[in-house]
Amino acid sequence: MSRATYLNNQFIIAMPSLADPNFFHTVTYLCQHNQEGALGIVINRPAEMKLSEIFKQMDIHVTSASAAEAPVFAGGPVQQERGFVLHPAGGNWDATLPISESISLTTSRDVIEAIAVGDGPEKYLVALGYAGWSEGQLEKEMLDNAWLNTPFATQVLFETPVDLRWSAAAGQIGIDIHQLTMPAGHG
Repeated sequence: MSRATYLNNQFIIAMPSLADPNFFHTVTYLCQHNQEGALGIVINRPAEMKLSEIFKQMDIHVTSASAAEAPVFAGGPVQQERGFVLHPAGGNWDATLPISESISLTTSRDVIEAIAVGDGPEKYLVALGYAGWSEGQLEKEMLDNAWLNTPFATQVLFETPVDLRWSAAAGQIGIDIHQLTMPAGHG
């Protein structure tokens, strides 16, 4: 793929035929995609925990009740013990990867500490783990019709109810994901 076709700052949506339990009906926000592979965060798979549990595990003092009740997401099957925070660009955190002019990915403790006391980013998605693809793997999966890529939308990431993100991400390009079936002739 040429640099222009890399899918940084886009969503990839699992096609209905993708049966892998790690990605069934998921929307993944691609944070990094280049010749070496890809890294993304699944944005519609809540883990069975609240952020209060992360604060407790990390021994972080909490004063923000809304932060304590925020869901934690299962960001993907790789390094599930590691935390990732997607948030609007801005802030001065210790370990931040700018993904676009509007979104960053932070992996340092300081952002979690700030969220706990209401001084963090106004909007955020905290995930444990990430989705990763080796060199050429995502491109092959896309050619095999496992994924549909769509533009990134802040609203889908931060405001759309979790159970509607899969259809909302596809709906951005006029596709009703629930109407798609496996293409004839593929097997």
